[in-house]
Amino acid sequence: MRILYLHQFFITRAGVGGTRSYEFARRFVAGGHSVRMVTAGSGARTVEGIEVVGVRGGYSDYVSATAVGYPRRMLSFARFAVGATLAALRGPRPDVIYATSPPLTMALPALAAAARWRAPIVFEVRDLWPEAPIQMGALRNPVLRWAARMLERLVYRCARRVIALSPGIRDGVVSAGAPPERVTVVPNASDLDLFRPGTAPERFRVSYFGTMGEANDLTAAIDAARLLDDMEFVFMGDGKRRAELERGAPPNVTFTGPARTKAEVAELAASSSACLTLFKDLPVLATNSPNKLFDTFAAGRPAVVNMDGWMRELVESNDAGLYARAGDARDLAEKLAWLRDHPEDAHRMGRSARALAEREFDRDALAARALAVLEEATR
Repeated sequence: MRILYLHQFFITRAGVGGTRSYEFARRFVAGGHSVRMVTAGSGARTVEGIEVVGVRGGYSDYVSATAVGYPRRMLSFARFAVGATLAALRGPRPDVIYATSPPLTMALPALAAAARWRAPIVFEVRDLWPEAPIQMGALRNPVLRWAARMLERLVYRCARRVIALSPGIRDGVVSAGAPPERVTVVPNASDLDLFRPGTAPERFRVSYFGTMGEANDLTAAIDAARLLDDMEFVFMGDGKRRAELERGAPPNVTFTGPARTKAEVAELAASSSACLTLFKDLPVLATNSPNKLFDTFAAGRPAVVNMDGWMRELVESNDAGLYARAGDARDLAEKLAWLRDHPEDAHRMGRSARALAEREFDRDALAARALAVLEEATR
């Protein structure tokens, strides 16, 4: 099967960020399929058998894309969509088009390629766009909102299959017009070979690794650290709000800056006592399927989440961590203090988290599920 894979943010383990498209694509290639990856960058190269076609004009990593203002970000997405469309219209003919959003503008090259090659689309929804930027206040113009809604409905209607990364995202795409029988949930995955349990530090260490943007409301974590001066807090990553958070942080908080490789993230997770997965208190963000949560599971560490939805259900029903109310620093501090004061329970939660990763979120199994969706779309 020849797969045309469209994803603006293609990142290998040598970089930092979501590596889902790389991990899936290399497994597709290992299974005997051909993958042509159209992504942001320059030039053409081959990565573990994946033909990577770089397109200029857009940010190549999500952290950089979200670190700039919204108008500049949207312009960058539009420029990349134009370049990606031109690349997708060049041969060879694919058997299936696998397009990943966000940004929603990835629908444009997918639709153009489908018309050019008479090939089916499998559209993957990692975050609900345009609902997310609307609730975040980024998309205020009513005309642009209308256009984004129309594009969303069009691509769902034209896609042979839709892959949603969480039950909440599945519900969102169905409510936007996708036929339920065409939607399959394939969540983010745990890289069990990279993230592994390590030796917990003597001093209780809380870590956060990932984007520090508007959607990742880390103010409560900084305030919780101020209430827990006997704990060590480590924030690894970058983003629009990092400088502001760093200026207001107490002495027990360390900002390491962005990791250079995925392995550095794995090392931090393994050396932590608990790991945070935090978001701003918006309904659409409760549908997320964040990489950091599944990395935490694989590292065998208790996950502390603040979204009351499927993330809370995952950690509570599987005894894999704790829930703290979004934006409530005192509640977060109380939950972290409980983990510190109950080490046996914390260790049990860590073991449960690793077992959950192995049982439900193994990367090999989820790549196989995604491949099955691609194959179904070609029939």
